[in-house]
Amino acid sequence: MTVTELNRHIIAVLTPVLGQGEAKSAARIIWDDVLHYTPGQIIIRGDHELEPFSVEHINRLLREVCGGRPLQYAIGTARFMGMDLKVTPDTLIPRPETAGLVDIITDDAGEQTDLHVLDIGTGSGCIAIALARALKFARIDAIDISAPALEVASENARNLGCRINFIHADALALPQNQAVADRYDIIVSNPPYVLDSEADDMDARVLDHEPKTALFVPDDDPLKFYRPISVFARQALQPDGKLYFEINPKEADAMREMLSGLGFHDIRIIRDYLGQNRFATATA
Repeated sequence: MTVTELNRHIIAVLTPVLGQGEAKSAARIIWDDVLHYTPGQIIIRGDHELEPFSVEHINRLLREVCGGRPLQYAIGTARFMGMDLKVTPDTLIPRPETAGLVDIITDDAGEQTDLHVLDIGTGSGCIAIALARALKFARIDAIDISAPALEVASENARNLGCRINFIHADALALPQNQAVADRYDIIVSNPPYVLDSEADDMDARVLDHEPKTALFVPDDDPLKFYRPISVFARQALQPDGKLYFEINPKEADAMREMLSGLGFHDIRIIRDYLGQNRFATATA
């Protein structure tokens, strides 16, 4: 089978499952993962005959995706901000929106050096690792309640040559009333924020495969994670230290009110690339 024939086959198989646009995006990911082909190389090498084992590898991935498994879990990696990160069902698949959170932080602090940064709920480590690569001489701590997720994050950091201090801790049980000796310049978190009632509108691939504890919060407590993290941040941040959140757009007003009530200032609600109120930032 030639490159062109297989590419057409991939798109034809995935289109009924994912839709044409996403099928084409998935095809590019598969080519990049299996043979490290760029879109240009797919065209240039269109008449090249592929080895049978490469064709079977791709067909195996197609069977898994058609069976409902997210492509990134089938491959075992996800691309995030130019990095290939290991992902497993113990970690969320990094979203494009989250890259916007990293961009906001680097826009604000990219020229500063020796910053002390805490990532709360690190998952695959995508935010912590991206910041370790972007900020100059930063010290990065990253916590998660999931020990298996921390193992994945640690492996990702090692593979990308980043030194990060990973800590097994619960974001809902951070110290609230004790002095923090070594305060942070930046605290960032992308905690669970999808309301339970929003599950009906979500893709079955997400619901059936990604860790629900990293996704959902009760409808009657949408700021379940943001409140204790913010209380902790009031004592753990340096004076004028910065707090950064990815948020549910529906809770932007409640987020602003909560942060203001805790004494934060310079509160900003920032839209993502789709125009949704996706990020909140505040100064201690």
